[in-house]
Amino acid sequence: MSDLRKMLHDNDTRFVHWAGQLSDDDWQQPSLCMGWRNHDVLAHLVVGYRASGTELGRYLLRYRGSFDRANSAFSIDVARRRSPGALLDEFSTLIRRPRGVGRVFPRRLLLGDHVIHELDIAFALKRTPAVTPAALIAVLNTQVRVPNPFVPATARARGLRLRATDVDWTHGDGVRAVTGGAAQLASVLAGRPWALQYLSGGGIDELRARLASDSTANLIAP
Repeated sequence: MSDLRKMLHDNDTRFVHWAGQLSDDDWQQPSLCMGWRNHDVLAHLVVGYRASGTELGRYLLRYRGSFDRANSAFSIDVARRRSPGALLDEFSTLIRRPRGVGRVFPRRLLLGDHVIHELDIAFALKRTPAVTPAALIAVLNTQVRVPNPFVPATARARGLRLRATDVDWTHGDGVRAVTGGAAQLASVLAGRPWALQYLSGGGIDELRARLASDSTANLIAP
């Protein structure tokens, strides 16, 4: 098992334990993803591990090729049919045996997707994230180095000097600095303006402006 594959497996396994402690009321609360409850976020994680190309194609056809709308509707439909407990059980199985797009989607991007969505749940519930420093560093490195057609984090970070205050991670050498916790930096780069309040530095206004001008910011990330 590659280091990245193992990190994804370990992160997902830890997430199942963490999420299993949430109450029924917690799952019904709104997440940081616009229009999604925490329950819908969990359904999205399951969909990402087992959706078939045929299923995705059907939703894309229904929503005239809009991936964001198809992705949202797919996840919400699954949440309507499955309880959080049932979804967590399925997710546990899929960690070991992903199906459909989950078998071919890059592990690096899956790790980022899973970590960011856990932060969406944890921050919305005002809980301290349990993501490991190593996983957060891996996600931040992916965000600033690997172009992602769904989450333009590389463009948001361009020209800024980013520094995490709680892990050993820096990026960029620009004059405009942004500092803060690794989880908060990752959340903002993924398009969640909520976490801006926990960052500081001369580059904050620029980063805020980039999020404000970006139509994908604070929307549901795949």
